[in-house]
Amino acid sequence: MNPARPTKPPVRFADSNEINPFQLLLDLHDHAVARMPSSGLDEILTKLALSAAVVSWWTRCQPSTIYSALRAGADLTDITKATGLDAGNAVRWWRRWTDIQTRLDIGECPSMDPGEVRAIEPRLGPGVVR
Repeated sequence: MNPARPTKPPVRFADSNEINPFQLLLDLHDHAVARMPSSGLDEILTKLALSAAVVSWWTRCQPSTIYSALRAGADLTDITKATGLDAGNAVRWWRRWTDIQTRLDIGECPSMDPGEVRAIEPRLGPGVVR
C-alpha cells in the first residue's frame, strides 16, 4: 500500500522518496510542464526533490534490470548502450547486486541461483569471470 499523497508538492528529497516511483515520474512531468519561468523557490525545490527521488529509485532498480536483460540474451555492449554506463560500472553494479542476491536465503530457498550467475559471467567479456 502506498503512503497517503501529500497535499503540497514535496520540496525535500525525504518526502519525494516516499512516493511510488511511477507516480514520481508523472509528478515530475506534470511539474515540469506546468512550471513557469517566474516560478518561485518552492517550485524549483519541488523539481529538485522529485528529480533526485526519480534518480534514486531507478538507480536502485538498474542492477536487477541489467540482470533481466542478461538473462534475456543481451550482451555487455547491449547493456552499456541501453544504460549509458561504461562496461566496468555496469559489471560492478551487476556483480555487487548478484553477490547479495546469491547469498540471500528466504525460507531455505536461495533468492538467485549462483549457477545462473556463473553461466552469465563469461558473456561479460574477458577478465570479468571470477
